[in-house]
Amino acid sequence: MSITVYTKTHCPQCDATKRQLTKQGLDFDQVDLTANQELVDQFIAKGFKQTPIVVTDEDTWSGYRPDMIKKVAATAKVYA
Repeated sequence: MSITVYTKTHCPQCDATKRQLTKQGLDFDQVDLTANQELVDQFIAKGFKQTPIVVTDEDTWSGYRPDMIKKVAATAKVYA
């Protein structure tokens, strides 16, 4: 399963999301949005207005969402 976490600096919700993903044993890629205005504009156009933005094979969400992280972890265990 592919997981990408789009973050910005000094973002407590980003840090909490990364900690939870790690705690659940999930590997993820991290992309810093602070230096990529084009990506920021793309996400804003899609309606995302807060970080982190988490993109998986099946879902995309923004903000710290422990419920979604648990859902992804459960899905990843099924495919493991």
